[in-house]
Amino acid sequence: MLLMKLKTEEKFAFLQLAQYIAQSDGEYGLKEKEIIGEYCIEMGIDNFEINKELIKFDEILNIFKSETSQRIVMLSLMALIHIDDHFGLHEHKTMTQVAEKFNLSAKTMHAFSIWGKSASALYEQGLLLIEG
Repeated sequence: MLLMKLKTEEKFAFLQLAQYIAQSDGEYGLKEKEIIGEYCIEMGIDNFEINKELIKFDEILNIFKSETSQRIVMLSLMALIHIDDHFGLHEHKTMTQVAEKFNLSAKTMHAFSIWGKSASALYEQGLLLIEG
C-alpha cells in the first residue's frame, strides 16, 4: 500500500535493498521471498532476484531523497525483517546503517521495528484467514 507512493526508480531500488537485507543473515527464506513477491505485486513489477554481491548499498540508499520515501522504505523493510520472527545481528546492523543514512534516531528506528513486527504478524494472520 505504501510502496505505491515511491517513484519508479525508488521502487526498483527498494526491491534490490529488500533482497539484499533479506539475504544479509545468510538465510533467504520462503517467508521473505513471499513478502518480497507481494511487494513486487503491490508495485506492479515482475518478480526479480538480484545478486547480493553486485549491490552497491550506499548508492541504493542515495536514491531515496525525500523523507517520505525514506520512511516508507524503513517501514516496509521492518515488516520484511520481522516476517520470519528472526531479527538477527546482521539484519540489525544493516538496518542501523539504513537508519543512520536516513537520519533516523535509534528511538525512531525502534518504533519502526515495532510497527514492522505488528505488520508482519497481521500479514501472517491475514494469510491464515484467507486459507480458512
